[in-house]
Amino acid sequence: MTTPTAAASPRVAGPIRLGRNARIAVASVVFLAVFYAFIGPQQFANALTLGAIYALIALGYTMVYGIIELINFAHGDVFMTGSFVSMTLLTRIILPVTGLTAPIRDIVPLLLVLLLVFALTMPIMGLIGVTIERFAYRPLRNAPRVAPLITAIGVSFILQNLALIIFGPASVNTPQLIAPELSVNIADATVPYINIFIFVLAIFLMVALNQFVGRTRLGRAMRSTAQDREAAQLMGVDLNLTIAITFFIGSALAGAAGVVWGLYLGSVKWDLGFNGGLKAFTAAVLGGIGNTTGATLGGFVIGFIEVGAASKGFSRWSEAIVFAALIIVLVFRPAGILGQQLGERA
Repeated sequence: MTTPTAAASPRVAGPIRLGRNARIAVASVVFLAVFYAFIGPQQFANALTLGAIYALIALGYTMVYGIIELINFAHGDVFMTGSFVSMTLLTRIILPVTGLTAPIRDIVPLLLVLLLVFALTMPIMGLIGVTIERFAYRPLRNAPRVAPLITAIGVSFILQNLALIIFGPASVNTPQLIAPELSVNIADATVPYINIFIFVLAIFLMVALNQFVGRTRLGRAMRSTAQDREAAQLMGVDLNLTIAITFFIGSALAGAAGVVWGLYLGSVKWDLGFNGGLKAFTAAVLGGIGNTTGATLGGFVIGFIEVGAASKGFSRWSEAIVFAALIIVLVFRPAGILGQQLGERA
């Protein structure tokens, strides 16, 4: 005798499970929508601009840590040096030679001057970053971790004091090439052209960096070095060249952030790197240090928190709120928002 077969029951669909990238995208949209409603369109545009600058600086932090696991505390002062380099190039070379005065109203000369100041400042800062790595960090690569950490702090003080000696303790005005009063209305917000320029430039540089790391031979060398330096070296990766290129790119991005800081605020100062570097380091840790996408996300999150606090009358508490948010995230996600907890290498 055979047992009767049960009728096939219809399959019940389970809950929809989103992938990691989809969850991040949904969370980002919700975050932006909440802040848009909380601070309004005008402050929303300001937060995007500030967050873009922090993200550019944070990329250098996270790249260096991802490759050699060094917290490069001198990176904030590399950003400060970049702002002074761009100011010097504009006031003493580019504008005098071209005969132009800031702000520049004609679009073609403006684009040429912008292209020139970025094309000069970024390589100069990249070479400064490579020089710092060669003489301050490379000799200590196999030393205990506290040695290069203290060296990084020492390099930071050297850059600060050089700027203090050369430019003095007061703020120094830098030409604002794009007139601050030029603006466009977007979603009930008056957005200056300089804000749009900074945001678009930051996104372009971040996408270009991700494409470089993900699709080029040097990018593959960086990723393999970040995973296992010894194995990468055995497979033919030139560690010195890879690390030097990492410092060059990170410092060049800090130089770009220094340029846009001067264009945005119109002044630079010798101690600019401390606060900027601290916020950028916090952004890198918040997003997941070693993760370029996480550093970008962390920069924008801090920009929104700072502007949101200031817009509600808590500007004095903005830094405390930023670090409180960092502590809360690290309690639940010790590796950061996009970081992955990895075991110790054997």
